Amino acid sequence: MKRPRIIGLTGSIGMGKSTVAAMFADEGIPVFDADAVVHELQKEGGALVPEIESAFPGTTGVRGVDRKALGAAVFGDRDKLARLESIVHPAVANQRTAFLREHADADLVLFDIPLLFEKGGDKGVDTIVVVSSPYNIQRDRVLARPGMTAEKFDQIIALQTNDADKRARADFIIETGQSLDETRRNVHELVKKLRAGLA
Repeated sequence: MKRPRIIGLTGSIGMGKSTVAAMFADEGIPVFDADAVVHELQKEGGALVPEIESAFPGTTGVRGVDRKALGAAVFGDRDKLARLESIVHPAVANQRTAFLREHADADLVLFDIPLLFEKGGDKGVDTIVVVSSPYNIQRDRVLARPGMTAEKFDQIIALQTNDADKRARADFIIETGQSLDETRRNVHELVKKLRAGLA
């Protein structure tokens, strides 16, 4: 059965992955945003709310999952994190399968997956694109976020595959330590190259 070529887009926190994913969408490529799907499943009336409340009592409310409370409940505890992932990941995988069915006629689709390498998602894609920028730019971007601290940033970085390893495993790298126009140009050229490879 013919299916689209799947681009796996990833990058560490603060690298500009969401911005780059939007640029791929502007090129007419359907984007599956794993984080957005998780938000959908965890909001008021979301499919995962009852199961998450059962596993982590007190982490949901009238608006669905309280992400702050849930984050506090699992942060730094690998067993609890694994329990949460065992609830979330299969549901996301089902949505991804539905997305592929819906876009079966597209030449290219993009999976925007923050933990592509960490969770073995790289095995389910055809082309890996890593979004990357110099460490000092990444750190400044993340520390500018509300509620972010240097300690929290270090803990998040420790849980992610480091940038050098991601770059080494990438088929293509999109640099984001430059102007948005430059990044957009690079995305446009890459999409042209990928489409030419399918012709």
